[in-house]
Amino acid sequence: MLELFKVLMISMLTSNVVFSLPYGVCSYLGVSKSKKSSIGMGFALTFVTILASVICYLINMLLEVLSIEYMATICFILVVASVVQFVEMFIKKFSPSLYKSLGIYLPLITTNCVVLYVCKQVVDMDTLLGGLGLSNTIGGEFGNFLFMLIYALGTALGYFLALYIFSVLRERLEIAPVPKGFAGVAVGLLCTAIMAMIFMNGLTGIF
Repeated sequence: MLELFKVLMISMLTSNVVFSLPYGVCSYLGVSKSKKSSIGMGFALTFVTILASVICYLINMLLEVLSIEYMATICFILVVASVVQFVEMFIKKFSPSLYKSLGIYLPLITTNCVVLYVCKQVVDMDTLLGGLGLSNTIGGEFGNFLFMLIYALGTALGYFLALYIFSVLRERLEIAPVPKGFAGVAVGLLCTAIMAMIFMNGLTGIF
């Protein structure tokens, strides 16, 4: 259980997908103008990432049996697009205001490299855990599947956390006396760089 907790914390904090890679910066900058839209995007991307990861993990097992692993990326893109389409229809029906606030960034989850990155990573959990300095303490395919779920959850929550913190900062920056040359995206990226140093350096070694 300790190893599962470490995977969750590492993927969410010290190896945060936005600050350490960085992936998903387009929607990170575009949707973070308000806390409401950032929360909606965070939940949507978390759901898409977990569901797509599970489906892609199972599909990859089938591709290995059929010896057509080279089709993995194409299959994963189709899975992500299908899940995003389902989420988009759900939000449009039950929360039109959130659907409007997310705008073009909701369907763009399909091309959000956070989701595809996780799907590509989780198909080989032994290599992934080795890269994190951990091992499958549970053992077997069930252990790999469980670690895969935790990693997908942690990565998605890491994106959610980064997006929400940045949205809070941006709301404060809107009323702050920021010099004209740094207003807008410039000061936002500067704040992101500081956050990245805190996450990657300040928290390294804790987990």
